[in-house]
Amino acid sequence: MYIIVVGAGDIGTPLVDIATRSGNEVVVIEQDEERADRLAGEYDCLILNADATIKNTLQDAGADQADAIISTTDRDATNIMICLLANELEIPSVVSVVHNPDHMRLFRQVGAHTMKNPEELIAEHLYRGVARPSIVDYMRIGEQAEVFEITVEDDAPIAGRTLHEAATNDILPGDVLVVAIERNGQDPPVTPQGNTRIEPDDLLTIYAASGVTSELVQVFGYSEK
Repeated sequence: MYIIVVGAGDIGTPLVDIATRSGNEVVVIEQDEERADRLAGEYDCLILNADATIKNTLQDAGADQADAIISTTDRDATNIMICLLANELEIPSVVSVVHNPDHMRLFRQVGAHTMKNPEELIAEHLYRGVARPSIVDYMRIGEQAEVFEITVEDDAPIAGRTLHEAATNDILPGDVLVVAIERNGQDPPVTPQGNTRIEPDDLLTIYAASGVTSELVQVFGYSEK
């Protein structure tokens, strides 16, 4: 893909790293000269030291051939202006960070895909690490649903049972799905069926429609205070 990244700060720089390592053609627009110079010395991609809220800058960045633009600046007003210009230039996918939740609707009205305040996301992950240390990784979907990873303990109620047995014995709630099983480093992970047996040390990817609860983690062998 051809991706334009606006901003080379705490969000933009790791994004450039991921995008370039994944083999994408990346162009970065950064108004701060020092940041632009630092990024140019680290990554093999085009860096424009310019103002992305000027239409000509986006055109110089190759807006006519871009598949996507991602705006990561720390100002919502700047990000929304970039989204508006990107739409005018008909860039197919427009993505932006949104720092103030009150502005979320405005971004969506201009057709931008949004990511809420990144500092809040980090804080939420850090809190989850303390509150639910059994959860390896998770992602919130909508208001309640969550996808998370968890390792099955030896004495877990679900250990040694098939998914069908776990469901019929009311061990696994009806709104919870086991999406994938990583067993002994197996790649790709197992796609579970009803007769798939859950074993201790299995790393499960779980979808929980009602989110993670203390009762749910107990199914996998963890107790919470």
